Amino acid sequence: MQHPYTSQEKGLGTAPPSRGRSARPTLALLATFAALAGCQRAPEPYRQESYAFGTRIEITVAGVPDATARQAVGAVLADLDRLHRELHPWQAGSALVRINAALAAGNTVSIPPEVAELVSLSQDYARRSDELFNPAIGALVKAWGFHADHYAPLAPPAKTLAELVAARPVMAELSLDGTTLSSANPRVQLDFGGIAKGWALDRARDTLKRAGVASALVNIGGNVLAIGKKPDGAPWKVGLMAPRGAGAMAVLALADGEAVGTSGDYQRYFELAGRRHCHLVDPRDGDTDCAQQAATLIAPPGPHAGAVSDAATKPLYFAGAKAALHYARRFGARDVLLVDGRGAVWVSPTLAPRLEWLDPKPSSLHTLTP
Repeated sequence: MQHPYTSQEKGLGTAPPSRGRSARPTLALLATFAALAGCQRAPEPYRQESYAFGTRIEITVAGVPDATARQAVGAVLADLDRLHRELHPWQAGSALVRINAALAAGNTVSIPPEVAELVSLSQDYARRSDELFNPAIGALVKAWGFHADHYAPLAPPAKTLAELVAARPVMAELSLDGTTLSSANPRVQLDFGGIAKGWALDRARDTLKRAGVASALVNIGGNVLAIGKKPDGAPWKVGLMAPRGAGAMAVLALADGEAVGTSGDYQRYFELAGRRHCHLVDPRDGDTDCAQQAATLIAPPGPHAGAVSDAATKPLYFAGAKAALHYARRFGARDVLLVDGRGAVWVSPTLAPRLEWLDPKPSSLHTLTP
């Protein structure tokens, strides 16, 4: 199944899930454990993979007994599975389908607490991004065919696209009162693809910490959050994908609580009449042109680090190199990497010294400026 949250996000592959210990890393996850003194080695970390939000999830836990890790990871995966069903934008019976139907009819609707939290966060992030992050454009995403298990290379009729863009659905048109939601614009249709995976990272972190886990790496489809350090004191490391390559182009060490997110055009897209159309729908004109290949942001530690790492990549992606640092700062971040449409790599001055480039190093490498 394709990722159900496809409006403004990206993920890794669609490998089937596996349970229990696993030594197979994902392309965006590089976790290694150094030897201890003498011939002894650190206890093997507990790794478990699963599948939710239409993407692979990999959780690595270290420093606690297997039984503790297994129970903690099980609680995370159960929560993600429930949220997957609740937030699915087209699966019959999901809370989001029910909510969108009520909004389209002009009705006030009762919503789950988790959806209320997502609405509140999204309204804040939409303002910070000048609406370049906009979960209210679910109807545009559907029009492009990305609300389907299998999408075809078809563009929506020009008239339909023009009408949806002219309606200008934005998060500010939603009125949230506790867990009651309404909208003055019936064209507002919610799709939390641009924030759901990052937001889920924060929930996973909180669940693991409550269980006593102080060392872990959580990867939800390429959105990654670090908890503590590895048992040998080294930081957790992740690989940053090469959008047109077969693996990672650089390695990055994450500090405790940092989260990294990427939005790109290389996982969910189709080609039509010689043009590449990706699932990243521009709220300004409804276009799906792949102006950038990828936008990556490292969010500093905080209660919403995961959500920020996901949502903030959308204005970076749509605004490009000229405004990337401007929008990153609005989200309290400074470490940014962009790969533009030609494949040139742009890196913020603060991130450059943190990167370990893998061969071959990008031939066209530039510094982002304010």
